[in-house]
Amino acid sequence: MTRARTADLVDTQARACGELDAPLYAALLARAAQDIRDGGPCADAVAPLEGAPGPAAVGLRLMGAVHALVLLGDAPDLAAHYPTAGGGADDPDAAWEPFRRAVAEHPEHIAAWMRRPPQTNEVGRANMLISGLLAMVAALRLPEPPPIRLLELGASAGLNLRADRFRVTSGGPSAGPRFSWGDPDSPVVLDGAWRDGGPPPRIADAAARVPALDIIERLGCDVDPLDPLHPAGALALRAYVWSEHPTRAARLSGALALARRQPARVLPRGAADFLAEAELRPGTLTVVWHSVMRQYVPPAEWSRTETELARLRGAATGPGTGWFAHLAFEPRRVGAVHRFVLTARLGDGPEEVLAEAHPWGLDARACEITSIAP
Repeated sequence: MTRARTADLVDTQARACGELDAPLYAALLARAAQDIRDGGPCADAVAPLEGAPGPAAVGLRLMGAVHALVLLGDAPDLAAHYPTAGGGADDPDAAWEPFRRAVAEHPEHIAAWMRRPPQTNEVGRANMLISGLLAMVAALRLPEPPPIRLLELGASAGLNLRADRFRVTSGGPSAGPRFSWGDPDSPVVLDGAWRDGGPPPRIADAAARVPALDIIERLGCDVDPLDPLHPAGALALRAYVWSEHPTRAARLSGALALARRQPARVLPRGAADFLAEAELRPGTLTVVWHSVMRQYVPPAEWSRTETELARLRGAATGPGTGWFAHLAFEPRRVGAVHRFVLTARLGDGPEEVLAEAHPWGLDARACEITSIAP
């Protein structure tokens, strides 16, 4: 990538932030893109990525690096404009100079963060994953739900391996019947999970039939996992949540607290190698799930991953071998656009499209897509 191309990618991220209700980040990234073109401090910050192949998420790396400075207390002037530090995000123009100064005054910090790919362990996506899991458990039509083994691909810090401990809610007096599932005392509440007050009938019925799940194993993989119990891991997770989204930050704080109480393991390896070691277990439901990670897996590795998924599907013949389900919340092409959809496959049955949602997993609705591309 040339400097001009890098600036264009930062501009693209600025537009995406604007579309996703982050006007402060949109304005700062647009200014940063121009600063790159002008050879300012932001140009020095992104210079190591100018030769990188592909998009490299330049804008997200830069915003994560600066947000970390704010959270560490090393950019007090900018903190006045960042809600996660108690500031207000209503004056992007006034935030630009403190932002630019933070980049200029902390080159080693910025360089270290620019070398790492962003990781957003988005807790809201658990809404889709747990909805699919409830539907698959109900589809087994067993007298009692079987013990469940969760295997997550691209798990980051493994926060969504605790999804059954979250509370999912939607609806209310002005939005139709109230829907809720999960622990009422959970520190993680995914409110606004569904449009129009609740999920489609199949998932609502499944939630009523399966009020609790017995998760006996929580295991994930990631090429560069974060430890949510370590201060550096927690800082990275907080830094990649956009500062003007306090509700997302609150969900993350709750998930970090829950991680201290509920163990889960994330192994440092790719999806294909991880699944190559996986086997079914008699009398249990083994679930492989993932959310918004497939785009980061090289095509050759994803082909190997699909081979391993097919192996597990073929091995699932009933209680004697154990059951198997594959759940994915991923962007899928529908015509000329991408939509974020929940797909599910029980055993060797057909793939089903269950729902679609905002990229962060909430504001979901029944999906009427009949044909989607990988």
